[in-house]
Amino acid sequence: MNLTLMFICFFSFLVLSVPIALVLASTTAIYLHFVTKTSLSSLIQQLFNGLDNFVLIAVPLFILAGNIMGEGKIADRLVAIMNLLAGRVTGGLAIASVLSCVFFAAISGSSPATVIAIGSIMMPALIKHGYGEKFSIGLLTSAGSLGILIPPSIPMILYALVMNVSVAEIFLAGFLPGFFIGGCLILYSYLVSRANGWRFDFAYTPGSAKKIIKEGVWALFLPFLVLGGIYGGVFTPTEAAAVSVIYAILVERFIYKELTFSRILEIAKNSAVLSGCLLFILSCAMTFVWLLTIEQIPQKLATFIISHVRERWLFLLAVNILFLIIGCLMDIVTAVIVISPILVETLRIFNIDPVHFGIVMIINIECGFLTPPFGLNLFVSMAIMKKSLVEISRMVMPFLILFILCLLVLTYIPKISLLLPEILMRK
Repeated sequence: MNLTLMFICFFSFLVLSVPIALVLASTTAIYLHFVTKTSLSSLIQQLFNGLDNFVLIAVPLFILAGNIMGEGKIADRLVAIMNLLAGRVTGGLAIASVLSCVFFAAISGSSPATVIAIGSIMMPALIKHGYGEKFSIGLLTSAGSLGILIPPSIPMILYALVMNVSVAEIFLAGFLPGFFIGGCLILYSYLVSRANGWRFDFAYTPGSAKKIIKEGVWALFLPFLVLGGIYGGVFTPTEAAAVSVIYAILVERFIYKELTFSRILEIAKNSAVLSGCLLFILSCAMTFVWLLTIEQIPQKLATFIISHVRERWLFLLAVNILFLIIGCLMDIVTAVIVISPILVETLRIFNIDPVHFGIVMIINIECGFLTPPFGLNLFVSMAIMKKSLVEISRMVMPFLILFILCLLVLTYIPKISLLLPEILMRK
């Protein structure tokens, strides 16, 4: 009966379109007051405890770094270098688009930021050079989601926090899956381009190529600085976030000279607002997870699942289907933050590595960014290309199917995710 009240409150607030943070906080407050008779002052304490973690400082810093690079010219320099490398082969402009998303993902940590920075440049360019509009918009909207799989990644940091796993480990685990999905997108782009005869020969003189490389090296160096510093033991992931902000400001202001200090201040204000919203949602989610934990919901759920699902592969399939459905109904990042800790006991029983499970969850978030009506990447592409949600959703559909196929491969071959952590951190 007590759990029934909790879930009635939760889904009633959702149906009424209450913001997700207030859904979580209100459900927790009602349950504490009417069921446990606990003072609501404990709710305030838990809201504070949910953010009392040094790792969380990295979240607003990575958001700020990504926004600075998105507003500046780092993305332009990356695109120019990728076009230099791949522009002359069949489907070269599409391949360069994917490569640009991969590299920008490694410096932004944000999927929507990647779509904005690379998509606003490459979508019009692809269409201008004869690539189909549906293909071009669908490709960039989808490839932009690599921003949360290739580290550094804001959702990875949040998952590591709620699941009590190493940020460095889950960052490492994202590399090979990110390159795998990026490789699948490149292969698909090549095959479609070859079938349609899409090709554009970029003519570069030695002088122009040298200039592109010289200007772009600053953009290419950032992921090596940040990630090399983390795994080289020079600084922590949180300190790496601060380094990325400082580097982005120095490059954009003093080398590329594209952003004024007043513009950087405006970007910082907007980043602070976004960070505040995200961290408040996280705080409310952590409070709700605390309530579920003290009520022993993870143990009860594990007992229920084991009594009905006895095969590991079937459990993983069911979880993927659940999150793909949830991604169509609510904010998928919040869903992962709330639901993943509930499954901790079940993961232990099925002997599923939480780092591997984290990668599976991140790919589910990617799919959620591509499914209406809450897919963030869809809204970004709508703003860039002035298309309706229905039109963008149709363009993305072939790529969403490709992502789901990649999700299944990475779900059932955990070695792809765990290879680097096992070699470098679990010796």
